[in-house]
Formats: sequence, C-alpha cells, structure tokens
Amino acid sequence: MSIILDIEHHTVYRYKNPVRFGEHKLMFRPRPSHDLRVLDCSLDVSPDAEIRWVQDLFSNSVTYARIPAPAKELRFTARITIEHLGTPNLELPLTPGRELYPFEYAADELSDLRRYIEPAYPDPSGVLRLWIDQFRQPGKYQDNRDLLIAIARGIRTQFAYLPRSTEGVQPPLTTLHLKSGTCRDFSLFMMEVVRRLGFAARFVSGYLYDPALDDGNGGMTGAGSTHAWMQVYLPGAGWVPFDPTNTIFGGHNLVCVAYSRDPSQASPLSGGYTGQPEDFIGMEVSVSVTKRDTLPNQLQDRA
Repeated sequence: MSIILDIEHHTVYRYKNPVRFGEHKLMFRPRPSHDLRVLDCSLDVSPDAEIRWVQDLFSNSVTYARIPAPAKELRFTARITIEHLGTPNLELPLTPGRELYPFEYAADELSDLRRYIEPAYPDPSGVLRLWIDQFRQPGKYQDNRDLLIAIARGIRTQFAYLPRSTEGVQPPLTTLHLKSGTCRDFSLFMMEVVRRLGFAARFVSGYLYDPALDDGNGGMTGAGSTHAWMQVYLPGAGWVPFDPTNTIFGGHNLVCVAYSRDPSQASPLSGGYTGQPEDFIGMEVSVSVTKRDTLPNQLQDRA
C-alpha cells in the first residue's frame, strides 16, 4: 500500500557582514524507482540564484546554485511530494545457493560490485574484524540477512547516537573508539565492517519518515534532519536497505535521495563563501516529513 509524503528541507546560513558565495551543490530530490514516485519538487533560494541540474556518476539528481549577489543570509528551501510504495526487505527471496554466509557473488556480478566490496578505510590492527566476530558462528553457515540484521542491531545497542553539526563523517576506527556517532558515522561503520566479510555495500543519503511525528511525538532517531543509512547487495534481492541508527530494514520510513560508494560523494549541501572566517555566525537545518491523506488536486491531475 502506498502513502503520500510531503517533505520540506530548510537550510539557512547567517553571516555578520555581506559575503560572496561560491557555487553550492545540493542533493535533495528523491530518486524515482519502482517503490517511489516524485510527484512534485521545487527549490527556493534567497538571494536569487542561477540553477542547473545534472546527474552524477551514480545517476543521483544534483542541483548546482550560483548566487551572484552578496548577502548576510543564504537560504535554501526544498519542497517535495512523493508517493512511497514501501521498500521490501525481509520477504525478498535470495538466489538459491547464496542464502547463507559465507558465500561468493557470481562472476558477472562481482566484476561490477568489486569497488563496493573493497574496504575504503584502514584498519591496520584488524579491530573492525575483531568487533564483527561477535556476530559470527565459526564453522557454521549463517543466514545472510539474519547476520546483517544482527550487526545493525549491535551498532544500535553498543553505540550512542550523538548529533554533530560539523560536516563529514568519522573514520570507522574513531566511531568504534568513541562508541558514538551520527547516522552517517553508523552507516559508514556498518559498510566497512560488512565489506570485510565480503559483502558489497553502499552509502545512502535521504530522509526519514517517522509516523510518530504525525501526532506530534517523535519516536525515531534522526528525524528532523537529513538521514543516512546503507544498502547491501544480496543476490536475488538486490540492494537491500539497513538503517543501523534505527534498525529499520525497509518499509515506508526511508526516502532515498542519493547513494554512493563513500559518504563524501553524497553530501546533502556543500559550498563556500568569500569573506572573513569570523563573518560566519552559524547555520540551521530542519527537515519535516509528513504523511498526507490525499493528493492535492493539482497533483491528482499529474498522477
């Protein structure tokens, strides 16, 4: 059963004095797929900006904004309406003979998945592999999906979620040492540990729909901002979502905007300014994802 979601994504940068802006890159438009339709999408920029759209190497929709005029405030407001049919996971069958770990990808899949299997962050002492061994059963085959769910749940129970305003992600070894991080940190951590088991994994940036917020009470971690999770390629099921922050494994909650091999390739918003470092006062980000009962009339005509 599908649901209709309204998404509003606001970002504001403030400065003490007027500054000039470099080109800004935005990734906010959800990816259309068999389980998601984009019904409406708009972007307002203040001061006025010259906008162009491109597709990156992963076919994500990317918006570039060039802001000619200097200003003391830069504001981006994206409004999107989507139809979400729900992402399946647990009910999807795997290719016979590849349901259990350890397994190997077929040769024709392996040639395309290789870069997603290779770890991207160093672990000279092997502590990431030692951490993941707690979920292994040496000498026994394990259901692939059950193993991955156990790892996601292990991250949620063993690590503390701590929001962080600075850009970028922590290296996985830092997340393990601190036993804390953001949704982006947890997603990267899970990617890197499962890659060391031979799984192909990729990073996902997007939005989180928390049904509890429809009644004014939040129940999920990460709602109210952009969200991140990861996907693992399982033969027969394809790219399957795993959210270690909330232990969500599909359904209507995850709205994919972009996926990439590394988090640095899927930043929701990036850019710079020309001015004094002390001119920058700060930034504010807010995201709301709400369910609507029916389509507005103008969208019914397009559907």
